[in-house]
Amino acid sequence: MWEDSLTVFCGIDWAERHHDVALVDDAGTLLAKARIADDVAGYHKLLDLLAEHGDSPDDPMPVAIETSHGLLVASLRTGSRRVFAINPLAAARYRDRHGVSRKKSDPGDALVLANILRTDMHAHRPLPADSELAQTITVLARAQQDAVWTRQQVANQVRSLLREYYPAALLAFQGKQGGLTRADARVILTLAPTPAKAAKLTLAQLRAALKRSGRLRGCDAEAERLRDVFRAEYAHQLPGVENAFGHQLLALIKQLDATCQAADDLAEAATAAFHQHADSEILLSFPGLGPMLGARVLAELGDDRARFADARALKSYAGSAPITRASGKKRFVGRRFVKNNRLINAGFLWAFAALTASPGANAHYRRRREHGDWHAAAQRHLLNRFLGQLHHCLKARQFFDEQHAFAPSSKLPRDPEAQAAAMSVHPSRVPA
Repeated sequence: MWEDSLTVFCGIDWAERHHDVALVDDAGTLLAKARIADDVAGYHKLLDLLAEHGDSPDDPMPVAIETSHGLLVASLRTGSRRVFAINPLAAARYRDRHGVSRKKSDPGDALVLANILRTDMHAHRPLPADSELAQTITVLARAQQDAVWTRQQVANQVRSLLREYYPAALLAFQGKQGGLTRADARVILTLAPTPAKAAKLTLAQLRAALKRSGRLRGCDAEAERLRDVFRAEYAHQLPGVENAFGHQLLALIKQLDATCQAADDLAEAATAAFHQHADSEILLSFPGLGPMLGARVLAELGDDRARFADARALKSYAGSAPITRASGKKRFVGRRFVKNNRLINAGFLWAFAALTASPGANAHYRRRREHGDWHAAAQRHLLNRFLGQLHHCLKARQFFDEQHAFAPSSKLPRDPEAQAAAMSVHPSRVPA
C-alpha cells in the first residue's frame, strides 16, 4: 500500500498526439514515467498511474502542464485537483537549473515540470475554479473577439484592393460607421464589383439594394448620394484588369460576409450567456460596459473570487498597473508588457466608452491629460481605477455608484482599505 505521508508531484509535457508524464516525490526521486496517447485510453492510463501513487478524490495530486486548455486539462480539472499552467518560458529557465548542456527531451521536460511543483509550487497559481457558466462565457466571448479581429483583417484586405482600382467605393462607404463591414456596403459591392458596373446602377437598383441590406429609412437620399459618387470621374484600370479585380473583390466579399455573420452570431450567444450569470448586473452597473464588453471582461476575470488576492493583483493581471524596474541607482516606472492582452483590449474600449457615460470618469481622464499623460496613458490610468472599483464591487456584491467612485480626492481617506470602503455603495443598491 502506498504510504499516505509521501507527497507526490506530477509533471506533464503536453504535445499534439502524445504526452509524457513524470512523477516525483518530495525528495526529487523519479517514481514513475510514462507516455500516454491523446485519447480516452491515454487519459485513463494517466489516471490509473496517478492512483497507483496515492492520488484520490479526497487528496488529489497536483499537476503541472504547459497549457491551460484542451481535453487533457479538462479531464484533470474534474473534482478538486489543482492544475498549474506553467509558462513555457518559465519552464525553459527551470530546465537550465538541471544542466548546462542545453539538452532537451519530452520526458526531461515532464520531469522539470514536476520538480517545479516540488520546489516552487508556492510561487505559481493553479488554474482558477471558475463555474461552468463562466467557462462557457469565456469560450464564446473569446471566439467573438477573434471573429471581430478576423473581420477587420478581411475588411483591410478589401480596402487595400479597392485602392487599386475602385476609389469610388472607398468614398461611398469608408467615412460611415462600420465602413466596408456595413451590410449595405457589402450588398452594393456584390451587385457592382467594378466601377463600370457601379456607374450604370439606377436609383431603383440602388434603393432595392439598400432595402435588401436591411436599411429602413433614408433610402432615397442615400441612393442619390451613391449614384452621384459612382458616376463621378475617376482614373480607371484597363477593362480586362478591372474585371479581374472585380472577381477578386467578390471572393473577398464572401469572406467578409462570413466573418460578419460569425461575429454577430457569437455576440448573440455570448450576451445570452452573460445575462444568465450572477455577476452580470454588477458589471452592467459600471459606465461604459454593455453586454458584449461586459461578457469579455467577465470572460477574462472569471468568477473564482479567490483568483486575485487583492485589487492590485487584478490590475497587474490586466496590465493597467505600472511596473517598477530598479537596479542600483537606476529606477524606471513604465507600463507592463506581460499581461492579459484580451482584457487590456476590452479595458481600453471600456475606458473610452466611459468618457461619455460617466462625468466622473471624464473628469478623471481630463485631470490625467492636464497632468501630462498621453491619451493611452490617461485611459490606462482610468481603467486601473475602474478595475479597483470592480474588484471591490464583486467582492462586496454591490453596484457601482458614481458619487462614491469619483468622490473628490481630498475627501477620500489615505488608507487603501478605508478608501475602498468609501467607494462602496449604499446597502439599498446591493444586487440580489
